[in-house]
Amino acid sequence: MKILYIGILKNEQKPAVELCAERDLSSYSRFTRSSVGEFMSLFSKTVAERTKPGQRQDVEEQSYTFHAYGRSEGIAGIIISDQEYPALVAHQLLSKVVDEFLTKYPRSAFASSNQELPFPALKEYIVKYQDPQQADSIMKIQKELDETKITLHKTIESMLERGEKIDNLVAKSDGLSAQSKMFYTQVSSQSSYLK
Repeated sequence: MKILYIGILKNEQKPAVELCAERDLSSYSRFTRSSVGEFMSLFSKTVAERTKPGQRQDVEEQSYTFHAYGRSEGIAGIIISDQEYPALVAHQLLSKVVDEFLTKYPRSAFASSNQELPFPALKEYIVKYQDPQQADSIMKIQKELDETKITLHKTIESMLERGEKIDNLVAKSDGLSAQSKMFYTQVSSQSSYLK
């Protein structure tokens, strides 16, 4: 599970303009990083152009998922992740990032210009949200519940196995008890015979 790109794009008109973006290209070789970065920017612009205000969508392309969130202010937030990354966490992050961006830069700051705007919070978020269980409290609780459920199943299975062993011991002791009564009866009858 990995986030590769977080960006805010102005999508009121075509082509969409990347206002700010952060990439994590560490998993790519040094020779392909610039090409991969360009691909991410280009495809993000395409997805942003096709995302209507108020719309959330997930677009899958090869081994990537593009999570998009359009806003009525004329911008769209885009996250590119691998396909294993949970969409719920990606969309929670998109909401947070877009809200913070609009708080810092109202529509008037980017409406008439196409220049990039500094937004250092993206770097923090791309690092923090690499592990969705740490970033999302619901996923963290779900993971803990799953681990607890597995532990409970193992405990119940071992208790059942112990229960079977106890049943076997009880059956064997009942068998021994019956054999000892038979032995006692035989010994008693033989001892009375000897007298």
